[in-house]
Amino acid sequence: MGPSGPIFNKEPMDKDTQRHLTTWLKSAAHSGRRWQRLATLAGFINGLLIIAQAWLMAGILHGLIIESHPLSHFTDQLLILVLVFPARGLSLYLKEMAGFEAGAAVRQKLRQGLLDKLGRLGPAHVQQQPTGTWSAMLLEQVESLQEFYAKYLPQMMLVGLIPAAILVVVFPINWAAGLIFVITAPLTVLFMVVVGMGAADANKRNFLALARLSGQFLDRLRGMSTIRQFDRVDAEVDRMAMASEQFRRRTMEVLRMAFLSSAVLEFFASVSIAVVAVYFGFSYLGELNFGHYGLGVTLLTGLLVLMLAPEFFQPFRDLGAYYHAKAQALGAAESLMRFMAQPEPDSAAQSQLQDERGVRIEATDLVITTAEGLALTAPVSFVVAPGETLTVAGVTGSGKTSLMQGLMGFLPYQGSLKVNGVELAALPRPDWLTQLTWLGQNPVLIHGSVAENLRLAAPEATDEALWDALEQAHAAEFVRRLPGQLAYGVGDRAGGLSVGQAQRLALARALLKPSPLLLLDEPSASLDRDSERWVDQALERARQGRTTVMISHRPEQLAKGDQQLTMLARQQGDQDG
Repeated sequence: MGPSGPIFNKEPMDKDTQRHLTTWLKSAAHSGRRWQRLATLAGFINGLLIIAQAWLMAGILHGLIIESHPLSHFTDQLLILVLVFPARGLSLYLKEMAGFEAGAAVRQKLRQGLLDKLGRLGPAHVQQQPTGTWSAMLLEQVESLQEFYAKYLPQMMLVGLIPAAILVVVFPINWAAGLIFVITAPLTVLFMVVVGMGAADANKRNFLALARLSGQFLDRLRGMSTIRQFDRVDAEVDRMAMASEQFRRRTMEVLRMAFLSSAVLEFFASVSIAVVAVYFGFSYLGELNFGHYGLGVTLLTGLLVLMLAPEFFQPFRDLGAYYHAKAQALGAAESLMRFMAQPEPDSAAQSQLQDERGVRIEATDLVITTAEGLALTAPVSFVVAPGETLTVAGVTGSGKTSLMQGLMGFLPYQGSLKVNGVELAALPRPDWLTQLTWLGQNPVLIHGSVAENLRLAAPEATDEALWDALEQAHAAEFVRRLPGQLAYGVGDRAGGLSVGQAQRLALARALLKPSPLLLLDEPSASLDRDSERWVDQALERARQGRTTVMISHRPEQLAKGDQQLTMLARQQGDQDG
């Protein structure tokens, strides 16, 4: 399934959707709220310092030019003015630092939530999307929220605080200039919103193109040998070029929206400042005689208001620049929110699995399905008593692995699947997973030592217990030959080990978990004859006293089951759901 699957939506956003996404983004800001408040406070302090700086400079110039005071008369004011500059620098530094920490806290919390959600949904759900798509969601999309939390949300507060503080200073000395500010400020916001209305959709299309490009690139990289074998290099290069070109167009579309928004804001802010300058110019020429409460327009008033005019509109310009960050966050948040809202197994139910006799599995007209309800298997019925072994056979594509994933609780099902008389869907997955051990045909070993891989099943296991499990899995002999033995570092994808060695390590890990249910998905596939014999011997001992479901294509393994189940190929109607 490509990136247009359940976590992506190609439809454009309506206003209700944007409002809902904005609410979701703001609710996710809780973990960084303290830092956001600190960033807002630092920005407001900088605004107050700007007012003080303008007042001092206007007062000094008025005294020098109009009142003809010597420069020495303003020693105290000059000293305070000199101290204002480093104070402003410190406040801006605190604002940027606190904003970054706010974004980092939210991103860390959100990534943890996404990973926890993936863990609860299970590997079967993860496999429905290319790995590159998940990587783009966890990395690029979450990273794109940084500016929203670090700059946009604090600026939303500052756009009200700093202009209000300037109006408090301006209105008592000249109500006409204050009125110009009050009238032109909403117009600036209005044009910013109008220009930015399509920015969220542009960013959404950009993230969709990025996810598609990421998924295609990683999939082609992994299948490079297969692509070369079938002489498909040129065709795949053309497909990657098309995806790259689409991503380039989407990115340029986002940049156009961002530059247009900034240009419009700068234009209207400049017009507003020009109106203030024209008012004071005509006032000094005697053409206008209002707004000064009958006290006249002094040089102090004109200089102060003209110095504060750009600072009055600066928060709006900054908000316009950060409005692109909001649009980018909305484009990224839709798929994140959609993914987080996906239903998952109920984990609040009480476990009812305790049975001294072991695990009994009873399936009646069982059909394993996808989350969308698409049938993955034909209906099957079986009963496995505690301690018995059920062997499963069938042609490729009949749904054997899907059945195994359904038994682990990673895929939904239709019909009935009871464990010790309780429907599996009603059991909390964490409790259920503690009751089973799974061993597949492609062993999954983490990047770490042999001991660390084994202790994934039993974190408290001693070295003696590890060696005992290795002996049972016929893996102790080759582990002793490894440099460092239990401390030997295993690379990604079992790097440094043969397929047979990796499978026997995975088997030893499975033996360390004393669960009553053993699920085996062709555990001896792709092994040489000697490795297969050793694995079969270890599994023979491991199955003693445990309920076992084993998938296999080998007649000698199928014959060892107390019962045999043959999976039938799905009919076309089943495949169509």
